[in-house]
Amino acid sequence: MPSRLQALRALVRQQGAGPAALYLLHRVLGRLSGGRVRIVPYRLVAQPVGRGVDVRDDPASVVRVVTADDPIAQAFPRPAAVNAARWAAGAQCHALSVKGAFAGTVWTQRRAYDEDEVRCRFVMTEPAVSVWDFDVYVEPRLRLGRAMARLWKAVDADLAAQGVRWSFSRISMFNPESLNSHARLGARPVGWAVFFCAGTAQLALLPQAPWVHVSSRAGRPTVSVRPPEH
Repeated sequence: MPSRLQALRALVRQQGAGPAALYLLHRVLGRLSGGRVRIVPYRLVAQPVGRGVDVRDDPASVVRVVTADDPIAQAFPRPAAVNAARWAAGAQCHALSVKGAFAGTVWTQRRAYDEDEVRCRFVMTEPAVSVWDFDVYVEPRLRLGRAMARLWKAVDADLAAQGVRWSFSRISMFNPESLNSHARLGARPVGWAVFFCAGTAQLALLPQAPWVHVSSRAGRPTVSVRPPEH
């Protein structure tokens, strides 16, 4: 229990009473429903691209854009069908290898991204200079080192060369550590969305019209995100 108490205190300190109250409600509803009911609160952020990452290069760490037929994809942590669907939708994947072994990925999507944790479509209002990054993953054995920084450094440089200026993503309000790490890289908050899920039913509270969206099995709300410079 101490770890949950610490998490709650961190939420209150860093995000305020609102997210902390949602976290408590999420825990209570999840326990009463046997995990069937959950609350998924997102903070939407925009990270500037092209500023670079202050980390030394490592000859043993290689980042490259990979496609579905690349052998390294067999080591990805997601099911092959999930990865195939992402590539079919036009997503791009940067993969990190360290000493020849798979070490991590960053996926990016242009124009719009269909969230797979809840039903929602995030649409970029300026797709020429924007991407959505998702499923940022580093192998557990490397998470205390500089693998993530080296991976993002390569992605940042590649996106900047493509003319991208902003990379959007969603972060759980229940994860202050991730929010802090994004903030250190210059990420700025640009919105929020909160989802109440019970089985296949979903209630979404949104920062823009229609404000409230209810669906069951099919149908997803659309949330537009724009660069913070506007």
